[in-house]
Amino acid sequence: MTSPSFASRYLDETIEIVRQLEVAAIERLARLVADVREHGGRMFFIGVGGSAANCSHAVNDFRKLADIECYAPTDNVAELTARINDDGWSGAFASWLRASRFSSRDLVFVMSVGGGDRERNVSPNIVEAIDYARSMHGRVAGIVGRDGGHCAKHADVCVIVPTVTPENVTPHAESFQAVIWHLLVSHPLIKRQPTKWESVAPILHP
Repeated sequence: MTSPSFASRYLDETIEIVRQLEVAAIERLARLVADVREHGGRMFFIGVGGSAANCSHAVNDFRKLADIECYAPTDNVAELTARINDDGWSGAFASWLRASRFSSRDLVFVMSVGGGDRERNVSPNIVEAIDYARSMHGRVAGIVGRDGGHCAKHADVCVIVPTVTPENVTPHAESFQAVIWHLLVSHPLIKRQPTKWESVAPILHP
């Protein structure tokens, strides 16, 4: 017999991650997001690399489908690079939050593979953004992989994507960020506006 293909193994890992996801944590995250909106708060999505691209997509979905005021610092490349150039990479997100008048009503929503690690100097900008949010008595949430790092330790709610195969942590973590935020904007506690195709396409029955 031939060994399973890479595609087969990867998809099996995906299925196992779905089985291991902590559903209760996702429900807590949905309630937190709904509470932020109810109290007039905003959400600031923080991420780097592929997670930054996910943050941009999430901002669109939560603004359009959930009527929540949302921003991602990485969407404004001019401001972000100016802050990095003038003030350094590690403080770029925290200074962006400060200029945005981040308050106790607001939420920093982290999307990250590792969640930041101060001791190993990994994603220090995420670490400082979390610490700034906490200093302002704001709330913190995250969707992260591995052990969740700084985010898992300091977030109000952190959904950790289970590690099934260590060599595929990054692609699975970033893929499941998308799965979970799409779940959230579809959640009855959060969704307010219909998605386009569901509102116009005929329902097909077998």
